[in-house]
Amino acid sequence: MYYIGIDLGGTNIAAGLVSAQGEILYSASIPTNKERPASEIIEDMAELAKRIVSESGHELSEILAVGIGCPGSVDKKNGVVVYSNNIVMHNVPMAAEFRQHLDLPVFLENDANAAALGEYAAYGEGVDSFVFMTLGTGVGGGIILNGKVWSGFNGAGAEIGHQTLVFGGEPCTCGRKGCLEAYASVTALIRQTEEAMAAHPESSMHAWAAEKGRVTGRTAFECAKAGDAVATEVRDRYIEYVAEGICSIVNVLQPEILSIGGGISREGDTLLDPIKAYFAVNDYNKHMKKTDIRIAGLFGDAGIVGAAMTAVAGMEG
Repeated sequence: MYYIGIDLGGTNIAAGLVSAQGEILYSASIPTNKERPASEIIEDMAELAKRIVSESGHELSEILAVGIGCPGSVDKKNGVVVYSNNIVMHNVPMAAEFRQHLDLPVFLENDANAAALGEYAAYGEGVDSFVFMTLGTGVGGGIILNGKVWSGFNGAGAEIGHQTLVFGGEPCTCGRKGCLEAYASVTALIRQTEEAMAAHPESSMHAWAAEKGRVTGRTAFECAKAGDAVATEVRDRYIEYVAEGICSIVNVLQPEILSIGGGISREGDTLLDPIKAYFAVNDYNKHMKKTDIRIAGLFGDAGIVGAAMTAVAGMEG
């Protein structure tokens, strides 16, 4: 018997057929088109779930449950997305609506919490405290304490992307100003890149973006590797934003492992080494054993695996 894990992101909906041990047997994705009504997005999620079962050569009768990782604050008990700002939803009964299209048990979890659970299951190494930080359309976070997802008394905890980095700073999608997400997300990196390009028409980032058809989170990183001074400044400043946010997280929680995921994490040591260097100087803890900061291992699959593990846990009671 198998589970379906669905990772609802701001750009794509990814889904996978997953074993009870967390192995992805088959996966696929479709664009989210997040400006649409929630009902249309939910219907697409259900159709994608049916599709991956069919294309993998399995039957719906082999599926025990569906797990969904969704951005925002989630009422897990009732299967309701209480509030999401990156994909605008307010009091959406996602589980009930999903079951109208695919009648299986459905379990919801915040997307970053689900990704944290997936990464922890694969690479937690049995530690009791683990933080997963995702750098994508937004900045997500999942916290594992005593081997379990911690989300506060009301399910709204662990929103590490909405800690204040710069008081009164850049507007955030949550309605506040100066959140870490407004500086350390890939969306923010693209904005920072475009601002630098506007101020420096001589930068090679213009040619790179023209060749690719758009500015992406890779633009500054790739041009910095080629020696572009403006791109290097953008990249290094962005990494400092991420590193400062990590320092704040670690100062509060002191987890044994902090794992960095999301698309930008594929930059590997280019991202990780300066974060570690910044952390070594700016971490409050100067005398005790330090948090192990690392790049995530599951990359884009963490959300799928974690959503499926949410369903496994839900069926086990």
